[in-house]
Amino acid sequence: MSNVTNGSPPEQSQVTTKTPRTLPGKNPESRATAWGLTMVLMALYTINYSDKLLLGLVAQPLKEELGLTSSQIGLTASVFFFAFTIGGFFAGSINKLFSLKWALIGLALIWAAMMLPMVVVGSFTVLLVTRAILGFAEGPSGALVLSATYTWHPVEKRGLPSAFISAANSTAKIAMAPLLALIIARFGWHYSFLALAGLGVLWCVLWYFVWKPGPYAAIKNTAIKLEGKAKKPAVKWSRIFLSRTFLGALAAAVPMYGLITVVLTWLPSYFEVGLGFTRLQAGAMFGFPSIAALIAMFVSTAITDKLMVRGVSSKIVRGIVPGVGLLLCGATMVVLPMIHVPMTVVLVVSAAYGVGCIVTPITNAAISQICPPDQVAGALGVFLALQAVAGIVAPPITGAIVDGAATAAAGYAQSFQVFGLVSIVGAIIAMIFMNPSRDAQRLMAEAPSVRA
Repeated sequence: MSNVTNGSPPEQSQVTTKTPRTLPGKNPESRATAWGLTMVLMALYTINYSDKLLLGLVAQPLKEELGLTSSQIGLTASVFFFAFTIGGFFAGSINKLFSLKWALIGLALIWAAMMLPMVVVGSFTVLLVTRAILGFAEGPSGALVLSATYTWHPVEKRGLPSAFISAANSTAKIAMAPLLALIIARFGWHYSFLALAGLGVLWCVLWYFVWKPGPYAAIKNTAIKLEGKAKKPAVKWSRIFLSRTFLGALAAAVPMYGLITVVLTWLPSYFEVGLGFTRLQAGAMFGFPSIAALIAMFVSTAITDKLMVRGVSSKIVRGIVPGVGLLLCGATMVVLPMIHVPMTVVLVVSAAYGVGCIVTPITNAAISQICPPDQVAGALGVFLALQAVAGIVAPPITGAIVDGAATAAAGYAQSFQVFGLVSIVGAIIAMIFMNPSRDAQRLMAEAPSVRA
């Protein structure tokens, strides 16, 4: 079913179809520039995830050198994710007060600065405080990075760029983790903190000289202004957050994010203690799920973007497709305890995790579709913050299940089974609720008469 009219892209709101692709005073659309800046933003998000990974990489050296306990390391991780969740709610305010250029420079410089105190005065107190500040400063970054990315990509082509941003998670685990581990092994943990601080500063220099907003930064607002309906239209936040698409996307994203944090925290231990692989083998296979996720995200978003351009309903493309992916992931996790061949378990977990990860870029694109451009950062900030709550509770739940199980192998398999069941429920809700084009039309109809 095609909504293409007079050569306009499908699934656009009524106000957007009346506006030319390149607005007066805006940067002309250039696909080379669009993808070049997308890669720069992906690099920032890779640094972001590398900051998260660093604690796990230096945990053992810190325990040995500073006399820290496992409980202290665990508390530090929980404090980080709690602060990360709170920080995400401020994305909209930051986007309103600062330009994307200076907002991301400011956040990246805070990340870099939080690497330095541990190098100068290494202690548990310093680690706890700096990780809390780091988490708070990284919380808004996902929404702002995606908002900057979307200024260069039209609504119907945001799946693939979303996949590149989401792929930073896997890139950090596949590329940056081994590099940081090598630095720690050769030079000591202090230099890993210095390396990430240096990368953050270098990124800021690059960003300062290359960034410019794209032609889709304010296309809806300009269209409405040209019609004389309002100077700065906005939709009530409650209408966005209570829309069926937002709630359906959240139902899918929360269990998937919980599974992502469980994989990040416990998967190497599952492979080593639960399945009997050596520590070296477990470390090498830790990247398997990330490789599967990269493949699944790029293939799925490339296909769904083409379907959107051809006029296929966004309910199918951005509602049914991620729902089916999460459903397959959940169903596979449910049967995991029935598989008793270790290598088969590794492959099954990797494949299920990979197909489930398509939820992240596609739901992010769906949220951006239902919001006016100046509210995308705020909506995504709340969305990402709410799903990050799963990161606070999922790893401890897994630990409790493993401690209470008869064997480590059974405990890990049972924990994945629990998250599989939750994922199935979330997938069904997402497939029923999500319909971005329908909700976009409803919300945009309010924009001319509703003030921010």
